[in-house]
Amino acid sequence: MKMQKVYFAGSIRGGRQDADLYKRIIEYIQRHHIVLTEHVGDLSKSKTEGLKDRDVAIYEQDTAWLREADVVIAECTTPSLGVGYELAYAEAHGIPVHIFYNKPRTNLSAMLTGNSRFQIHPYKTEEEIYPIIEVILT
Repeated sequence: MKMQKVYFAGSIRGGRQDADLYKRIIEYIQRHHIVLTEHVGDLSKSKTEGLKDRDVAIYEQDTAWLREADVVIAECTTPSLGVGYELAYAEAHGIPVHIFYNKPRTNLSAMLTGNSRFQIHPYKTEEEIYPIIEVILT
């Protein structure tokens, strides 16, 4: 099995209610692969952080990581403009995208579910996520 570089996307400024889940998913992926964006699971990240100079640096770093990634895995239960942008950026650069969302908690945008280039993975329990990630990364 080839070690993959994974860009994990999850809401930061859009809301941090799923940060614990992001952390567990990232730790799971890191057992055998590289997560370029492990900070998304950092529970200390505030949804209101941001200064213009830092915003430019964040944009430049995140788009560099996207270009380096073999695959994007996004948890989209909490809506985020930034994650939406990252998904479109990945699509424009031909990077495979896998989107997870908790079906009982959210209605995913038709802009995602209607895009045949995105692989959509609805789930009801966290335990359903990990076997799918195994398949994605093998």
